[in-house]
Amino acid sequence: MSFSSDEVNFLVYRYLQESGFPHSAYTFGIESHISSSNINGTMVPPAALLRIIQKGLQYTESEISIGEDGSERTMESLSLIDAVMPDRVEARKQAIAKNSQVKTEASNTNGDDSTHTVDNHTENMEFDGAVDIPSNKATVLRGHESEVFICAWNPTNDLLASGSGDSTARIWNMNDNNSGTGASQLVLRHCIQKGGTEVPSNKDVTSLDWVCEGNLLATGSYDGYARIWSIDGRLVNTLGQHKGPIFALKWNKTGNYILSAGVDKTTIIWDATTGSCKQQFAFHSAPALDVDWQSSNTFASCSTDQCIHVCRLDDTRPVKTFQGHTNEVNAIKWDPQGP
Repeated sequence: MSFSSDEVNFLVYRYLQESGFPHSAYTFGIESHISSSNINGTMVPPAALLRIIQKGLQYTESEISIGEDGSERTMESLSLIDAVMPDRVEARKQAIAKNSQVKTEASNTNGDDSTHTVDNHTENMEFDGAVDIPSNKATVLRGHESEVFICAWNPTNDLLASGSGDSTARIWNMNDNNSGTGASQLVLRHCIQKGGTEVPSNKDVTSLDWVCEGNLLATGSYDGYARIWSIDGRLVNTLGQHKGPIFALKWNKTGNYILSAGVDKTTIIWDATTGSCKQQFAFHSAPALDVDWQSSNTFASCSTDQCIHVCRLDDTRPVKTFQGHTNEVNAIKWDPQGP
């Protein structure tokens, strides 16, 4: 078995996505040229990197616990750090061999008529048995062809929206079970213009948010566009002014503005009716990672520049700036009770 650096890079990239680090995944993907590799991501199963590491640990554990004569010796589970440190592996081998020798000598000394207990300094762990969830209590929604990064319930209807790495968002109708085969779905394909025709963007849908009335869904994508969709899956508007991936996107409380944050270090307030840019805020010195409305025209944004800005529509400077974090600020949320 052999592997290339492109394959390793892709597994690390996928692990970062699955673990909820989309910003780190984006940066790593750019630096390692993931987009130029010929790996078909749809064929790679979830948690592939962790599975490979786990198999490596199992192999190392087997190598330690099997004696030269082929006999198996009991050992505690090996940690990942132990497995990559040769000194610890060797010490574990010696400890197992020594423990095995002590048991043998004790057995020979006490004879067949005596009972001997060896304390191996392990504690009995208590754990609950398996809990089965009846199939009629769970619904599995299948249809996405790649990782699902985000989902959101509709505030007024029994609908669930999801965004995926397959360059689609989907609206699932939880009231329509299709005779037990799962909820019906509307597929919202994210396309771009190329050569005069529409083609799939092949970029992740990373953010989505329902308007307060529940009749419109906004999505943000790595292709740099925000989109507004009707509840029946129709594309209402495309919002294009970001120069790079959109990381976060939120409707305001009255449903007339959409706020987005992108890798281009800016946040934008969009007019939801016309799709036009009301104001673009270029106050961050690094990618903007998240945004949240405080009121219908005031919001906060955070960034990898370790800063938080509070901004207001029509103001040319931040209302307030908070500094103190020593690393990137990934998420931000206002207290819903207000000041």
